[in-house]
Amino acid sequence: MTRPTRQTLPEGALDATDRAILNTLQEGFPLTPRPFDDAGAPLGLNGAQLIERLSRLREIGAITRFGPFFDAAAMGGDFCLCALTAPEADFDRIAALVNAHPEVAHNYARDHELNMWFVLATPTPEGIAETAARIEAETGLTVWQFPKLQEFFIGFRVQA
Repeated sequence: MTRPTRQTLPEGALDATDRAILNTLQEGFPLTPRPFDDAGAPLGLNGAQLIERLSRLREIGAITRFGPFFDAAAMGGDFCLCALTAPEADFDRIAALVNAHPEVAHNYARDHELNMWFVLATPTPEGIAETAARIEAETGLTVWQFPKLQEFFIGFRVQA
C-alpha cells in the first residue's frame, strides 16, 4: 500500500503566530464566557482572529481537529482501539462509512494487513461492541478490537 497518511507542510506554511497557537493550545483552553478571546489575548489575537487561524491550520493539515478530549472511561463509557482490512480500491469509501459514526475518535491508514486503525469512544462499555457490529454490518469487514489493558499517561506534546 502506498497511501500517504500525512503530507509535510511546505516551507513557510506556518508563521510565528501559528506556531505560538499550536504550542500554547496544547496546554489547555479556557472555560470562560469568551474562550477564544481569552485564549487569543496572550497571542495578540482576538477571538475571531484565533478562530480564523485555527480554521486555516485545519485546512492546510497542520491540525486534524480542534476540540476537547473527553475521558469516556472516567465518565462511565469506554475506549477501544480497533482495526480492519480495507481493500485498497475501496479504502476511501470504507473510511467514510467508519468516520460517519460519531463514536469514531481517530482513524488512520497504516501500511499493514490491518490497514485502517481507529479509536471508538462510547458513553457505555457495551457501546464498543455495538458500534463495531454496526461498522461490520455496513462494511462487510471484520472489526478487530484491541481493548486497553493498562493506561499510561505520557504528557505528549509536539513543539511547533
